Amino acid sequence: MISPRPFRMNIFPSGPFRFLALDVETANYRAHSICQIGIAAVRPDNTIETWTTLIDPEDDFVANNIAIHGIRPEAVVGAPRFAQAFRQLSPVLSRHLIFQHSSFDSRCFAAAAERAYLDPPEWTWSDSVTLARRVWPELKGAGGGHGLGNLKKALGLQFRHHDAGEDARAAAEVVLRAEAHTGLDFTALIKPPRRLSAVR
Repeated sequence: MISPRPFRMNIFPSGPFRFLALDVETANYRAHSICQIGIAAVRPDNTIETWTTLIDPEDDFVANNIAIHGIRPEAVVGAPRFAQAFRQLSPVLSRHLIFQHSSFDSRCFAAAAERAYLDPPEWTWSDSVTLARRVWPELKGAGGGHGLGNLKKALGLQFRHHDAGEDARAAAEVVLRAEAHTGLDFTALIKPPRRLSAVR
């Protein structure tokens, strides 16, 4: 039997932030089985601070998911449960726009909150996949399209895929690269495509 080890959740960095990007990894195919949360916080000068924590999913790990992210059951022994992380993060997440790379992460947060008998998070989400499709339409269908793996190659991003903190930082960098490429603020880029006539 594995004895619980002391585990102190990292303190979230203090703002101000322009926006956040969030990513999760799961223990199995069930959306509520979050085993890692990563958040990238983008400051006004566009520097990025990354926060990450392991989560005890209170659920089984399956081999397919372990093969993707490398997190094993023993790694989360003594780690906080989702409810603890949710309560720490909610005050910050509720005040900022949160980018996710596809809708997977918000679905997981909603499912985990429901399972923990928490009110569903009423946060403002945006999708960096949708943003990337608008800014780099030429990548559609090209060796992975607008997934992080292909954007890593196309944009020259440096990160370790399927680590929640690294993937969150990569999603934030996609947004920053899109701003630099178009000369537009992210608030303009997430509006309907007809507003993007200035995109080069």
